[in-house]
Amino acid sequence: MKNDFNYKDGFSKLARQATSEDNSDNTQICSSIVAEQLWVKIESQIRQDIGDTAWRNWIKPLHFSGLENDIIELTTTSKLVRDRVKSHYSDKLRLIAKSQSLPVTGFEIEWTEKSLALDMPITSVADAPRITKMQEAGKQTSAISSTHGLDARFTFANFIVDKPNQLAFAAASRVVESATAAFNPLFLYSGVGLGKTHLMHAIAWEINARQPERKVMYLSAEKFMYRFIQALRHRDTMAFKEQFRSVDVLMIDDVQFISGKDSTQEEFFHTFNALVDEGKQVILSADKSPTDLSGMEERLRSRLGWGMVADIHATTYELRYSILISKRESVSVNVPDAVLEFLAHKITSNIRELEGAFNRIAAHASLVGRSITVEMARETLADLIRASSRRVTIDDIQKQVSKHFSIRISDMFSARRARSIARPRQIAMYLAKNLTTSSYPEIGRKFGGRDHTTIMHAVKKVEELITHDSEFSDDVELLRSLLSDN
Repeated sequence: MKNDFNYKDGFSKLARQATSEDNSDNTQICSSIVAEQLWVKIESQIRQDIGDTAWRNWIKPLHFSGLENDIIELTTTSKLVRDRVKSHYSDKLRLIAKSQSLPVTGFEIEWTEKSLALDMPITSVADAPRITKMQEAGKQTSAISSTHGLDARFTFANFIVDKPNQLAFAAASRVVESATAAFNPLFLYSGVGLGKTHLMHAIAWEINARQPERKVMYLSAEKFMYRFIQALRHRDTMAFKEQFRSVDVLMIDDVQFISGKDSTQEEFFHTFNALVDEGKQVILSADKSPTDLSGMEERLRSRLGWGMVADIHATTYELRYSILISKRESVSVNVPDAVLEFLAHKITSNIRELEGAFNRIAAHASLVGRSITVEMARETLADLIRASSRRVTIDDIQKQVSKHFSIRISDMFSARRARSIARPRQIAMYLAKNLTTSSYPEIGRKFGGRDHTTIMHAVKKVEELITHDSEFSDDVELLRSLLSDN
């Protein structure tokens, strides 16, 4: 490979130039600039070799700190990144340096607790014991422990980022980097098991680590309602209000739970407004976007959509595979790459089920003393794989609905608005929302690039017709049955 720049000559030339000017500081600065260019060149090449996702998760969090005796010195704020690069990428880095004839013989990676950059994809996270000591020392003064109910496994360091969750992760990172309310509220939503709760816990841990003086309260909407009912029962609503309105960051998970609970919604509405008016951060999660939360007051739905609304989409193969690699490293189980590829292809519903499948084959291998192979995984997970293979796709729905109503598949994507075409199309959209894990925008793309609001309207229209038209309802149920049996 032809080099664009001779780095050894570059060092010598810059050093001679700086020395001739009788300025030793210049010598060090110039040498440092050229040394850092070495890392930039190597980093650029490994990004091409391993792809953007792996580079973003493992290489980008490394920061150049110097060059000593032909050894590039790097730092990172994540132990997981340090260990991963040492075990999986150190040989590749050395080969890249050698192939480009660069004066680099090795790489030294150090972990530091100090945050080096706020825009890193994997941020510095304090572990649970450290935060517990803070509380014991009296540094945490909130009425409810900010770490109450949090899972120490759910941190930014082990949250794998890819296109489906990129927006939500970026929004969460911005919130923890800011001492004031970055988005108010930050509203995260997704289907079951796609990582929104992981992200909520990670935000709480990270705020505790970065700004331990801030009072963070995390709880589920169910617990919020329970505490409100207890306050009503004991006629102590003032203490309840003071408790929830004295925090700096309020985090409520699964806010859809308070749908239809009028009194709880009323109290939540006033708590939300009080915190936002004071510039306090509110972070919420749900299984639907604010506009789709049925049983929620219109004024509350409007407030929930004020700030940043971020959707976590269904997983991709690349994301599932990256999660499995991280899982393998965290438990030190010898699971071959071929088995991880098999799982990433076969278990597609959600992350929770994917990790459950991994745990199952690891436990099975440990209990029976059997090597983990693709065939062993296939046998152990036979029921999961059968269930996954039966899952309906949007393409299946479009084909079945078109066949049932004797229209062309192309009518699903067309702009035709005749009732004989529009109504079956709306039914297909409704079934896509109810039988798949796809979000409204994803369904819209599958129906000729339609806007997500069109899909929302179709779903609501079909729900109304099911309630008032028994013949229409029978048609929809027949289609649902046919699709489920395939």
